[in-house]
Amino acid sequence: MLKSIQRKKNKLRAQRKARIRGKVFGTAELPRLSIFKSNRYFYAQAIDDNSGTTLASVDGQKAGLKANREDVKILAKTLGESLSQKGITTVVFDRNGYLYHGVVASFADALRDAGIKL
Repeated sequence: MLKSIQRKKNKLRAQRKARIRGKVFGTAELPRLSIFKSNRYFYAQAIDDNSGTTLASVDGQKAGLKANREDVKILAKTLGESLSQKGITTVVFDRNGYLYHGVVASFADALRDAGIKL
């Protein structure tokens, strides 16, 4: 029973992800900010889809930070500083199929506080 529930959750997330990716596209001036969260760690990267390169990224695992609201705010501040150094002030937020709630919302709010427009 648990496997069928998890399959359904994964299927629904994949559908949301495909729907979002069809609408969101990043350039060098306006990169796509893609996030990934596991049960333990949180990752984010700013991507230029034209050239297929990552402009800036943060990795919660390498930083030793968990995927909770307090640690995600630290990651957002770090990413905001690295984007500002590269002259990027606005990004397109790709929540990657995750609901805009909890750590995803905390990350977005902290990134706004760091001076990046979403």
